[in-house]
Amino acid sequence: MFKKDHFTFGLLLGLIAPLAGLLLFKLTKFESFTIGETLQFMMNESGYRTLTAALSVSLLANATLFTIYINKKVDKTAKGIFVTTLVYGLFILLIKTFY
Repeated sequence: MFKKDHFTFGLLLGLIAPLAGLLLFKLTKFESFTIGETLQFMMNESGYRTLTAALSVSLLANATLFTIYINKKVDKTAKGIFVTTLVYGLFILLIKTFY
């Protein structure tokens, strides 16, 4: 898995890893709530502070994958991960700036 060098594979990993990070955030911070209750709280909270914190923390999963692939010199996959990280980062920045 760490030797596959395809840009689209990196995009796919970059999309999935933050979702796993969000799940990890939910399991650690909101363990007694369902996923639906957690999402409802995050979406209804003023300023979306918990949502943007969760999304920011979830990007650490991408940073970890990016570091692994760069160190293994699997550059095309790392580029795909980097692109999705930028998109997620811009999305978080837009939420923090305009809401």
